[in-house]
Amino acid sequence: MDRRSFIVSAAGAGLAGLASAAGFLRWQEITPTVRYPGRVEGHLLRDRAQMLPPSETIETDVAILGSGIAGLSAAWKLDRLGQRDYLLFDGPEAFGNASSSRYGEFACPTGAHYLPLPGMESLHVREMLGDLGIIQAGVLDERPVYDERFVLHGPEERLFMHGHWQDGLMPAEDQAEQQRFMAHMDLLRHGRGRDGRRSFAFPSVLSSGDPAFDGLDAISFAAWLDREGYRSPALRWYLDYCCRDDYGAGIALVSAWAGVHYFAGRWGRAANAEDNGLLTWPGGLSPIAEALAARAAGRRRAGTAVSVRVRGGRAEALCFALENGKPRSFLVRARRIVCAMPLFVAARVVEDIGALGFDARSHMPAYAPWMVTNFLMRDFPREQGGAPLAWDNVVYGGKGLGYVVSTHQDIRVRPPEKTVFTAYMALADRTPLEARRWLQQAAPAELMELASSDLRQAYGWAFAACVERADITLRAHAMAIPAPGFRGNAGLAALREADGPVLFAHSDLSGFSVFEEAAWWGCEAARRCAA
Repeated sequence: MDRRSFIVSAAGAGLAGLASAAGFLRWQEITPTVRYPGRVEGHLLRDRAQMLPPSETIETDVAILGSGIAGLSAAWKLDRLGQRDYLLFDGPEAFGNASSSRYGEFACPTGAHYLPLPGMESLHVREMLGDLGIIQAGVLDERPVYDERFVLHGPEERLFMHGHWQDGLMPAEDQAEQQRFMAHMDLLRHGRGRDGRRSFAFPSVLSSGDPAFDGLDAISFAAWLDREGYRSPALRWYLDYCCRDDYGAGIALVSAWAGVHYFAGRWGRAANAEDNGLLTWPGGLSPIAEALAARAAGRRRAGTAVSVRVRGGRAEALCFALENGKPRSFLVRARRIVCAMPLFVAARVVEDIGALGFDARSHMPAYAPWMVTNFLMRDFPREQGGAPLAWDNVVYGGKGLGYVVSTHQDIRVRPPEKTVFTAYMALADRTPLEARRWLQQAAPAELMELASSDLRQAYGWAFAACVERADITLRAHAMAIPAPGFRGNAGLAALREADGPVLFAHSDLSGFSVFEEAAWWGCEAARRCAA
């Protein structure tokens, strides 16, 4: 863990009473924490010479390697199917992109922070939410009843543009073109292909395979916008923001199919929430992950896979767990092993993965790095023009993806004195490789300068004075980027169909990282194990 002193600065030239002090800087010294989840385990995976012979052999029917949403979903589904002879191994970071942190009573995400209301095709998610009590009635209905504590309430979103806040994230400019785009998306949302399937759906494997829709994967989203005559700078900024937010890359790099799917794929409704509403928790998706992990009870263990292979018709994995900073290795033997890990890891871990049809050189997706920063606020900074703080707060043209507020869902009569602002940064202004290299070399002060850039733009000098502590989480391979051609990736298709002793379960199999996709492949792996 890297702990150093850094300085947060903000210009206060417009501060009343200090007009003559142009360029006045307010300095505040803080001690940050910079976290690199999985870095130690990754180095051990790369340098296997440090690994001692296994100290024990563990036998089980099914071993699930990884406790992200895919692995947790596989364990949950096995339980639902009555198959309880399994073990769930956490991997390098428990819950992966659904992890969280705490400052006393204040929870905050270090990964994903919301879940859209699942539509009718996402029955696997609906069943899960029903089992966890988040859907309270009507799991199979078009409009289920949700626990209102977790339904996002207003004000939901706001955008800082031209020096003031506006409601919603769509810029208040070029309204006619924005309305045309949204009408276009609504048409596609209700459309169906010649195969009878909805044009775009979650999970994406249930989307129509009609060439009229699948053909969008041949070009970038930016090229499609050009072709359709969407040229408004404000609209294109918004669409670029959405792609960076969900895919880690902008409209120039993302497939047109993925860009359209972002808007036309969701059709979530509720009896007690607006259409396409959101579910959220102070700790992001961590409460869902924790509830799923609780279902695994005593079957969850620490452990990261070093190698996976098939011997005598059974699968075996060499794993290790860190004890006092040193690796203790053990062998896991199972009828089936579910690799619930990103493909860039699976390609290193699974021996002879090429025999399954996956060539890492040509089939591996590019991965976008992310930086998630939690600012523990000793006070709420003064809002520009008295605009109410929203759950999600975004700066137009900013370097980041805005920040969410941990205490937004707090329903106590008196507002809390403290809160946590969680700022997201996709580093989409450079190539993924350049971004990873920068993250590896950047000093804490450089990381904080970037992490706080949107907040300083929104609050000026007042922001630094309200910060009590800051913690940065760096995710070098946070999500797969759905670049043009990802829908036809033969390697991903081969791993999706794998049905031998080694199975795969991760959102990477879909080509992009969202909850519904990860949960689908976890459930699908469990079905194959149970069969």
